[in-house]
Amino acid sequence: MKIGLIGKPNTGKSTFFNSCTLLNVNMANYPFTTIEPSTGVAYVKTSCVCKELKIKDSPVNSICINNQRLIPIKIVDIAGLVPGASKGRGLGNKFLDDIRQADVLIHVIDLSGKTDEEGRILTESKRNPIDDITMIETELDNWIYDIINKDWDQIGRTSTGDKKKFINLLSDKLSGLSINQNQINLSIKNLKLETKNITEFGNEDKMRFVSEIRKISKPIIIAGNKIDLAETNDYENIKKEGIEIIPTASEAELLLRRASENEIINYVPGNNQYTISEDKEITKQQINALETVKKQVLDRWQTTGVQQVLNYAFFNLLDMITVYPVEDENKYMNKKGNVLPDAYLLKNSSTAKDLAFKIHSEIGNKFLYAIDARTKKRLSNDYVLKNNDIIKIVST
Repeated sequence: MKIGLIGKPNTGKSTFFNSCTLLNVNMANYPFTTIEPSTGVAYVKTSCVCKELKIKDSPVNSICINNQRLIPIKIVDIAGLVPGASKGRGLGNKFLDDIRQADVLIHVIDLSGKTDEEGRILTESKRNPIDDITMIETELDNWIYDIINKDWDQIGRTSTGDKKKFINLLSDKLSGLSINQNQINLSIKNLKLETKNITEFGNEDKMRFVSEIRKISKPIIIAGNKIDLAETNDYENIKKEGIEIIPTASEAELLLRRASENEIINYVPGNNQYTISEDKEITKQQINALETVKKQVLDRWQTTGVQQVLNYAFFNLLDMITVYPVEDENKYMNKKGNVLPDAYLLKNSSTAKDLAFKIHSEIGNKFLYAIDARTKKRLSNDYVLKNNDIIKIVST
């Protein structure tokens, strides 16, 4: 699963990217060792089961800090978007190419409204951030619309009212965007469409259908950035529109993480406080910067919001759960003696066999049964996993 970071220029998108991919931990063996310049490793955070079990863990594929498990995920900083990107304007082609493989999108907006539609600084006026949200969604919808529209009538004639055939043909057309048959079928179901008459659809009907596909296949969480520069009602006005938005201050998060990296403070991403290291010399300038973050962001909003956005994208929009595979169900270890070594993110409703394939394809192919490490009960291949399950996979 991959997060795509989108937004117009000058919203703090790159600062958001830098802040969530910076962590003061040496993890040479994380899953994404080789990454492209615009792709990084961020982390989602969840309460680790080590606290419940009252044991000291020794993670391998993830990190545990103060009973908080940080699990690595891929995030890509997608080229800045301007109006007309779907027609190739600006870096539109780069934007669309990068977004194809994204499973969920974080749209970073300038909540303060101090930049225009192309990211230029406004000195005498203020832009409504909702306009930026609408602009991005419109560009995405137009992009998908242009792909399917030219073959729409042919697909309709070929499928001749057969819903299954229509879905197959359309999914082939949209496969390059990582849009699958299930997502198309759900869009049809949500809109209660009759596919037998699709050749009679007008542009408005097609756009409504396209918009539903986009919402399902590329779900978006809004990161209302620059909250330290925004007024309280800027955030409240967007909430009143029923838009899911999390206030963020990416510059503050970047400052905190860099201070943590340099061991100036002790800070866990997403927390509402930090502590200054006692054995580290700190300058007056550094103290002032930290105090500013505390007063303008942490005291007012309780968090910088960056970690909350990442968590929301994975655990709410993608509906993921955390599962801990072990090889020794009695001591919760792997063969090397690491306690609770791995934390895997899987789609809610995943089965024990899905976990086996997640670990390794050979283990999935040779799956026999699983064991619930808590209860020691044997589980079948179709056992539906629960969040924080600790599972041993037995294979031939």
